[in-house]
Parts: sequence; C-alpha cells; structure tokens
Amino acid sequence: MWRGLWTLVARPARGPRSPRPCTRQGSGAPAHGSGATIFALSSGQGRCGIAVIRTSGPASGQALRSLTAPRDLPPARKACLRLLSDPRSEEPLDRALVLWFPGPQSFTGEDCAEFHVHGGPAVVSGVLQALGSVPGLRPAEAGEFTRRAFAHGKLSLTEVEGLADLIHAETEAQRRQALRQLDGELSHLCRGWAETLTKALAHVEAYIDFGEDDNLEEGVLDQGGSAWGVGGGDIWHLSPQRPPYSLSFPPSTADSEVRELEVALGAHLRDARRGQRLRSGAHVVVAGPPNAGKSSLVNLLSRKPVSIVSPEPGTTRDVLETPVDLAGFPALLSDTAGLREGVGPVEQEGVRRAQKRLEQADLILAVLDASDLASASSCNFLDTVVIPAGAGSPNGSSQRLLLVLNKSDLLPAGGPDPSPDLPPHLLLSCLTGEGLDGFLEALRKELAALCGDPSTGPPLLTRARYQHHLQGCLDALGHYKQAKDLALAAEALRVARGHLTRITGGGGTEEILDIIFRDFCVGK
Repeated sequence: MWRGLWTLVARPARGPRSPRPCTRQGSGAPAHGSGATIFALSSGQGRCGIAVIRTSGPASGQALRSLTAPRDLPPARKACLRLLSDPRSEEPLDRALVLWFPGPQSFTGEDCAEFHVHGGPAVVSGVLQALGSVPGLRPAEAGEFTRRAFAHGKLSLTEVEGLADLIHAETEAQRRQALRQLDGELSHLCRGWAETLTKALAHVEAYIDFGEDDNLEEGVLDQGGSAWGVGGGDIWHLSPQRPPYSLSFPPSTADSEVRELEVALGAHLRDARRGQRLRSGAHVVVAGPPNAGKSSLVNLLSRKPVSIVSPEPGTTRDVLETPVDLAGFPALLSDTAGLREGVGPVEQEGVRRAQKRLEQADLILAVLDASDLASASSCNFLDTVVIPAGAGSPNGSSQRLLLVLNKSDLLPAGGPDPSPDLPPHLLLSCLTGEGLDGFLEALRKELAALCGDPSTGPPLLTRARYQHHLQGCLDALGHYKQAKDLALAAEALRVARGHLTRITGGGGTEEILDIIFRDFCVGK
C-alpha cells in the first residue's frame, strides 16, 4: 500500500486523461520539416559590415565542410577564419568567420553552423546560393529556427514570446520586460503553480484509490501530507453521513494550497492590464480647451511635427495619434480637438471624438493656458474633465490625470502662483522648454504606475493569452471548491493545471503555434 501511495505522488494524474506535466521538455509539436536542414540570413537586410548566415539541421556539418573544403570542421563554439568557396565551381566567395555548434548544445538543439561574412549584397547572395546547392538544405521559413528551439525543449512558449518582444522592443521598459520573460521568469512561476496543483491532485487521487482500503489506518494521510512536502494537519476524515468510502470535503491541506494559489492568480489577473500596456503602449490623451497648446505639447513629446500649430482656435478637428517613447515607456499619444461648443458640424464631430477618446484614455494630459485660467473655456474644462477625473467613479477608481499649465513664459517673472486654488499641477512652456524636466519626471512616474516596473516585482502578463489561461485556471479552482464529489474535484484540478501548462507550451495546438511564430522574421 505504501508503494502505491508513493507512486501516486510521483504519478500526479491517472490514466490517459492527465495532461503533460509542465516541464522544460519539448512541446511535442514537431518543427516544420524537422528532417530538413534550413538556412537563412539572420542579420538585417541591406549593406552592413558583417552579415550572419546560419544553418540548423543534420546536414549543417556537411554544409560547413562543403563551403570550406578541404578543411575539417572547426572546434565547437570557437570562431575560425576560413575561405568560403562555391562547392560547384570552387569559386572563392568571401573570407569569413565560421562557427560550429553541434547539437544539442545549440540554440535550436540541432547541429548548427554560422557564417559571419562581409555584409555586401553580392557576398550574402553568393553564400546563400552556395548553401542552396548543398544536398539536404532548404531556405528557412519565418520563425523556423525559434520554432525548432521550442520543439526541442530549448525554450518554453513564454520564453519564445519574450524573444519576439525583445526583437520588437522600442523602449527601455519593453527591453527590460522582454529580457525577464526570455530568462524564464514567467515560465518558472507557472511551473511552480502547476507543481502546487500536482501535489493537491496527488492527495485527492490517493484517497480516491485508497479510501476503501481496510488497512488504511486513521492518521496515515496526515503523515503522508508531511512526507510529501505539502504540509501537516488533517487532510480528510471519514464522513459518518456517507457510505464508508465517502469523504468529507474539501480536504484541508489540498484546500489550503488551492486558496493560496487563488490569491496569487487573482493578484496577477488584477494587474494584467499593466503588462499589456507595457507591451503595446499606454494610451495617453492630450486634452484641453482651444489654444491651450495641446498640439505644441504633442509635437514636443513626439519630437516631430505631428500636429499643425496655429493661433486660430479649432485647428485640430480630428484625433491625431502617434506612437512615442515617453521617459522610457511606450505610449500612443493622441492629440484631440479643443473642447468647446463647436461652431460647425465638423468641429462638433471633432469634439465628440475627443470626448470619446478621453473615456478610453489610460492617462490624460490636461492642458490649460496659464495666462488665461479665468476664461469660460478653461473653467468649463476644469469643471467637466479635471475635477471629475480626480474625484473618481463611485466604485473608488479614478482616471489618471496630469494637469499642465502651458505658456508659463507669458506669466510675470517671479510672480505668485497664478492658480493657488487649482488641483496639483505643473508649469510648462512648450516654447522655451522651461519646466520640461519636471514634467517628464512626473510623466515617468505616472507611466510606471500604469505599466509596472519591468525591473522588479513579479512577471507581468504582457499578452491576452496569459490572462485567458490564468482566468481559466482560476475558474477551474472555483469548481474544485464547489465540488461535492472527489472525482469531480480531481477533474477540476486537472483542468486548472492544464491551463497553466498551455501557457508554457504544453498541449498547444498547431494553430496557436502558427500564430505565435508567424510574427518572427526569416532567420530567427
């Protein structure tokens, strides 16, 4: 019997219905054309000092020998200078550095070779054509190198997505977040959660299999809880209201593990929008009355003439958007029409769109003319936008807003604060740049609160896929708590664990993998 109990711990799920454990093994999904050897230019297109061409597959060694004949393969993972020649005509192509990475100690897990050639288009084209003439080689598809790395267990799916984000990172915050994900922080977290569910499932299945055993003495499972490293205390007790094989439910040790996991999942799900903002950009809307300097601020932040600047009121009539790097964070910056009673149908439509965009904003940059705070348009904007945003909604949430008093250069030098009764605000001159450093620092703090700090804290959920599976796991744990039957409870734990394994790549369908890898460039 004790051998059977230990087997259940080592074998967390029973029968063909158990999902694959969340381990850093291959995904089970074969790489496209996994028997072939692929090659591609892995560096950027166009003229450059050095271009990198790589191969991956069983014929990589033969390809390297063919282009460097009659030389042998270089020592593993050491750069060697070799003359590259066309294997058909023996015409010299280039003098290049070559590297040999025998599998499985390579990026893809297969035999790989790299050719670091001079970056002229003719050189790159000649080497690629020479590789194409080697038997068993074919051009790589988009993302095929990384897909093979995933298929051979070199990267989890979250690490693959972190690599894609790192390649596409445009700001410092995006780079830091992508690097943390590539290092496996999210996959390690999910594997830890899956292990927690594995232990809980082992307890449930142990009692399903051995609850009827006449030799199962009272207190055995209590000792087993400590031996399995799950915790001490009573797990289950036989229920006098049910048949002898029935159990009171939920089990205390398994239930405590589930409760802790629910709290952790809930915290990450509540924080999910921060990670998605960090990856795709926070929505920052510049709003204010006409002629407050909104377009000037947009041009200043974007460092290019996005919007037309004119003293004529109502110049901006549509929403103008531009992606920008604001203090190291990605943002979609929107310039909007001045909020006032429109004098014509076109301007009225612009105001309507501006108001709708305000409702969707993650952060509002409310701009007022510091020299014209007593005007009707400024007072109306304060009453309808600034004060309500600061007060928040009835449920306690408030929209983030920075109040900026522009045109501070028009104020008397050394004079008193022109607006002592206003909410907290910043003085700025888009014309002279005075106050810009303080404004950018305040903006950085707001964006850090919106997007999270990519350098510290738990891993952020940067994709909707992660949020979907964590929510599915949380829902399954809810079914576990409500279950009155141990078999249903065990099935709920399996479903919950299945959602966690799919985050890191276990049980992923080919369609999902195709969507993820198609965004990679050829050669990666």
